[in-house]
Amino acid sequence: MTGKTEIRNINQRKVPFRIWFKRVGWKHLVTWGVIAYAVFPLLYVFSGSLNVGGTLTGSNALFQNLGIQNYIDLFNDPYRPFAYWFRNTVVISIAASVGSVFLSALAAYAFSRLRFAGRRAGLLTLILVQMFPQLLGLVAIYALLVVIGDIFPILGIGSMLGLIMVYMGGALGVNTYLMYGFFNTIPKELDEAATIDGAGHAQIFFGIILRLSAPILAVIALLSFIATSSDFVLASIILTQPETQTLAVGLYQYVSDKFSQNWTVFAAGAVLAAIPVIVLFVFLQRFIVSGLTGGAVKG
Repeated sequence: MTGKTEIRNINQRKVPFRIWFKRVGWKHLVTWGVIAYAVFPLLYVFSGSLNVGGTLTGSNALFQNLGIQNYIDLFNDPYRPFAYWFRNTVVISIAASVGSVFLSALAAYAFSRLRFAGRRAGLLTLILVQMFPQLLGLVAIYALLVVIGDIFPILGIGSMLGLIMVYMGGALGVNTYLMYGFFNTIPKELDEAATIDGAGHAQIFFGIILRLSAPILAVIALLSFIATSSDFVLASIILTQPETQTLAVGLYQYVSDKFSQNWTVFAAGAVLAAIPVIVLFVFLQRFIVSGLTGGAVKG
């Protein structure tokens, strides 16, 4: 085996560069180009966040004048409560993601496993609703929250709970349709076997369907978290008090005034705002890449 390996290595080294580049080399070139295209903006923003006493345009030379003063200024600004924005973003994003995943799973299970009047029309409606831009509903959402706030102030304008409800409702359609397609791949024989053993719909849903649907639940939770944590339009309209704003709305204050733009502090806030998304992605990655459904069926 060792002799064959040496011969193979010698033959590989004799391949001309032109042929190697035509077969494999161009793939390496494209890959490194894509990596550089994706990584450079991240390095530029991170370098800008560490640029002490400079501007973002002065950070063209990466990682010079390094320091953490921008991060200190970010937390010590008495007029811009970054700690509150960070907390609000995490709370709102987690609550909206968990609620959206749970409600979407309930609706998808009903469409996938139950047969009822209006089922087909309901699925078609879910598809049609996604064709309209969400911006068309901003005026209606604002007016609705104003009316609801007169009756239940906790759900009105300026309420984080009201914003969470809007996020949950806005993501319900597309998330339900995605889960519906995934639930259809789970064999119904598992449901029938559980029913023979005396299990009801609740036991089947929580004990079988949700356990086998961990990959799609993780993907939807991650996408919902990213969408809610980075949303600016809805959050800026509904959250009117500085202590209830999210990172996307709060950080905009650093660059909204052209006479007092502070891009380096804004870059520091952007770096910290990316941490929850990275942590959640790392935590959910093992669910995304695992084949739980295939393993369960084989068993």
